[in-house]
Amino acid sequence: MIELPDLVAGGLAAGTLSALVLGGGLLRARRQKAALRAEVTELRARLRGAEGAFVSEVEHLAARRMPAAAAQLTHPHLKVPGPAGHQTPGTPTGIALEYVLTALREELTAQRARIDAAAQAGLRGATREIQAALYRLQDALRGLQQRYDEPELAQTLFALDHENEQSLRRAQVAAVVCGAWVGLAREESHVVDAVTGGQARLAGYHRVRVHNHLEPGTALVSHAVEPVAVIVAELLDNALRHSAPDTDVVVHLEHVHHGVCVTVDDAGLGMTQDERARAQRLVAGSEPILLTDLGDPPRMGLAAVGRLTRQFDLSVDVSSPSPYGGVRAVLRVDTHLLGRIDPELRPPSVSAPRSTRERAAVRETAAPGPAAPAGTAPAPTAPAPAVPAPAAEGSGGTEHERAPGHQEPGAPSGLPQRRRRTRPDTPEVPQRQPAAERRPEAAAAALAALQYGTAAARTPKRAPAPDPRRTDDEGEAAR
Repeated sequence: MIELPDLVAGGLAAGTLSALVLGGGLLRARRQKAALRAEVTELRARLRGAEGAFVSEVEHLAARRMPAAAAQLTHPHLKVPGPAGHQTPGTPTGIALEYVLTALREELTAQRARIDAAAQAGLRGATREIQAALYRLQDALRGLQQRYDEPELAQTLFALDHENEQSLRRAQVAAVVCGAWVGLAREESHVVDAVTGGQARLAGYHRVRVHNHLEPGTALVSHAVEPVAVIVAELLDNALRHSAPDTDVVVHLEHVHHGVCVTVDDAGLGMTQDERARAQRLVAGSEPILLTDLGDPPRMGLAAVGRLTRQFDLSVDVSSPSPYGGVRAVLRVDTHLLGRIDPELRPPSVSAPRSTRERAAVRETAAPGPAAPAGTAPAPTAPAPAVPAPAAEGSGGTEHERAPGHQEPGAPSGLPQRRRRTRPDTPEVPQRQPAAERRPEAAAAALAALQYGTAAARTPKRAPAPDPRRTDDEGEAAR
């Protein structure tokens, strides 16, 4: 049998062992609890830091990045700041913030387009009414010009008509920028007439020097006449505004491989590289045009050029400087927009400059033939038939020049000469010499003088008063 003391000792030992095991478990539990508390504290601190970083990123997004992204739509050279934290790009937070910026740009672009379309529609309706009123005023002024013959009144009516033409051009440009039609349907016309027509719409038209190197009769198809006139007027207006008032704007009309080029050179200050790039984007017409992008007040000239170049398949380049120090603008009209008009049946206007090719032909015609040998009497010949040439620009008559292979009568040749039969009672009509170039002021003065002369001819002449120095008999005879 086990004795009592041994049982007590065993129980005590077991109790002591259990107490030790329980104490160890409690100690480990306390240690784990302390570790969990430290971990929770660390996680809370990290959470507060992440929350603070996110709040600062959102504040940075709202205060700096979103306004910069909105301003970048109108000023592409501006840069949008990046995230405030260096660890943000590429993270889910950074990706979400970039998505916010993208959505903002898209929505602002759509809203700008809708607002600008509404503004253009309103302006288009207003300019339509203004154009109609100005056209009515133009018809009234021209009716008055035809009705009255007084020179001073005619000059005043011409000045009013020119002012009305300038107002009409501004309204037309605003309507074109807003998407309206060009406003006029004109018949097929000479290229030089379209250029001078655009020149006549400007206040400083007297500073423009047009050099016509085209073949006589080079014309534009009907639907391209008014767009070319509007584009030339805006290019000339830009050149006149940005050059000194004592300098000239030089215009050259030349044939090229694919059509005709109208080159405008001014002697202004020129443009910087950024300004030239922006102007080239406007005249190219490849980007949508918004009124808010044209400044305050809006500069619509180049924007209208861009609209017309895209609508009528024209080409304008302003990327190169002028040899005179300013800007060179080149309008190219392709062959499919060109035609031909017989310059003898429909000559250009009086104010249009004559073609240098026609002048060269006239000079060749007027050049004297080879001199006859000394002591040889000239053979009597009949008048040679005149060969009509294209009508001179700036005159209503015709010019005469040699036909290809034609020889003057009396020239040393063994071939017989054909003569045209003339009636003996038909008087010889003298050939009309080409008129000199006249500017618009000279044409206006000539028309005013003509009107004054016709008015003086209509006025009945009064009988002259008798001279008191005459005798009564002489006075009776005079009466």
